[in-house]
Amino acid sequence: MMSEPREAAPALHQLVDYAPPPHRGLDIVHADDSFLIVNKPSGLLSVPGRGERFHDSMVSRVMLEFPQALTVHRLDMQTSGLLVLALGPLAHRELSELFQARQVHKRYVAQVDGLMSADQGEVALPLITDWPNRPRQKVDEVGGKPAFTRWQVLARDALQSHTRVALEPVTGRSHQLRVHMMSIGHAILGDPLYASAEVRAQAGRLLLHAAELKLPHPRTGEWVHVTSPTPF
Repeated sequence: MMSEPREAAPALHQLVDYAPPPHRGLDIVHADDSFLIVNKPSGLLSVPGRGERFHDSMVSRVMLEFPQALTVHRLDMQTSGLLVLALGPLAHRELSELFQARQVHKRYVAQVDGLMSADQGEVALPLITDWPNRPRQKVDEVGGKPAFTRWQVLARDALQSHTRVALEPVTGRSHQLRVHMMSIGHAILGDPLYASAEVRAQAGRLLLHAAELKLPHPRTGEWVHVTSPTPF
């Protein structure tokens, strides 16, 4: 099984003007002795960047109240939504194993450019880091790692020529959802890396939200199912 990827480091131009949203308290949607699930706002790093200027992050904010918190997975800086943090090294190992075994079911909501013709579909395009243009990723049929995404249309806006979609990343490559949607001609609105200037300008942020998580509890095996309202 493939491990849960680390978030690609934000590009320099993305961090020069790093202005995280104000900290108005944690939005905790699940908490027990093993782990937390919190809502990360768009514009906030999942983990600290290099240097004091980029210390503010979801993890550093959580650690103010839960010093034992450890990162299990990450969301891109511009992506909002549900993030899992382990409480202590044992829980971290158990949760990491669940992610590696693909027993954590994730569902995202995105607003994309154009009207998607089908109601649902799949994207299976291998991805690799575009090294000269890091942190961008690209499709590479030869050297790329397998990446698989399921999608389903939630609504179409014919007036704006936008489609609202639910996205399920079966694998978890860096920027997978963003590259896959761009690759099939439907870039996510507001995407600073993969959308055209015109599509990027149609939203003030990346319109991608981690809306749902379902996983077996590492200690009890009972399913934990949480959702987060999409803020766009």
